[in-house]
Amino acid sequence: MNNKPEKPVEFEINQLAKEESWRLFRIMGEFIEGFDSLSSVEPAVTIYGSARTPDGDHLYRNVEEIGYKLGKAGYSIITGGGPGLMEAANRGARAAGAKSIGLNILLPNEQNPNPYTNITLTFKHFFVRKVMLVKYSTAFVITPGGLGTLDELTEVLTLIQTYTIRPFPVILYSRSFWQGFLSWLKDPVLAQGYISEQDLTLLRLCDTPDEVLEAIELWTKNQELPGSQAVRQDP
Repeated sequence: MNNKPEKPVEFEINQLAKEESWRLFRIMGEFIEGFDSLSSVEPAVTIYGSARTPDGDHLYRNVEEIGYKLGKAGYSIITGGGPGLMEAANRGARAAGAKSIGLNILLPNEQNPNPYTNITLTFKHFFVRKVMLVKYSTAFVITPGGLGTLDELTEVLTLIQTYTIRPFPVILYSRSFWQGFLSWLKDPVLAQGYISEQDLTLLRLCDTPDEVLEAIELWTKNQELPGSQAVRQDP
């Protein structure tokens, strides 16, 4: 995929200046629209993942099934609203008759909303969108992806670690994909004291859509402490 912008880039954050304080009203407007539009979607699960995985890929089908099973279980599905695995999750939710929410972002390379959402919001500011992806969720499912997915994963973990949001299950889908990341967290990150053992218990590993549903339902039923039912992580 060509990452070169198709039109001039504004570099939104760098170009903010005190003379442009009017932008605060636009930011406030995005928050208000998000709160108004999403206040009735709970319980919801946010599913993160790559925008580059095509329809027909086995992972696309698996994530579609996750969205479907969670939708049938009564959860709304929230994604970043784009193509790939976001589309797959929304597609499954839509087929299940659940609320299928896409929180799209304006980018220099346009990301068009996928056609499987019944609630679509488009944000200009990443930080507003990130709040909305997190605020109404009762669980997070992190499927394979790139830098954006990794950013969302680490931010969610930091928010839980610092008691900024309620502790929720954070599920890493596909053990084979995430095992290298977990190994790095254990050595050198944990080994050199940059995180604690408790931080690692925030994560759960699941390999099937049924395991994902089971982990979320267990949390919903028992409101367990982070890590008390964590999926075993092999060395």
